[in-house]
Amino acid sequence: MFATPAYAQTAAGAPAGGGIEAMLLQIAPLVGLFVLFYFLLIRPQQKRMKQHQAMLAALKRNDVVVLASGVVGKIVRVEDAEVGVEIAQGVTVKVVRSMVSSVRSRGETAANDAKA
Repeated sequence: MFATPAYAQTAAGAPAGGGIEAMLLQIAPLVGLFVLFYFLLIRPQQKRMKQHQAMLAALKRNDVVVLASGVVGKIVRVEDAEVGVEIAQGVTVKVVRSMVSSVRSRGETAANDAKA
């Protein structure tokens, strides 16, 4: 079918035994990729998560917050796992604390507010 047969050739620069150097050369790109992913993806995500946890721990009454659904309201009650958010005058909803995505403005702590 073909005019000339193909013959297998051995690589001239390859070490005969394979050795530890060849193994390190094969593993080095994988280690480099992991380090790159850590600094570009994992570390910034952990930093954002810590900032969000600190923001949730600092919630207090009269803070204007944005919920994960996009609803904007004012915090009227702070509990351990939930917060009461007033979304309209006289309309208060109970929201799981982790659903608060951002704080728009910080309110002054009320005199009878035990949690600051």
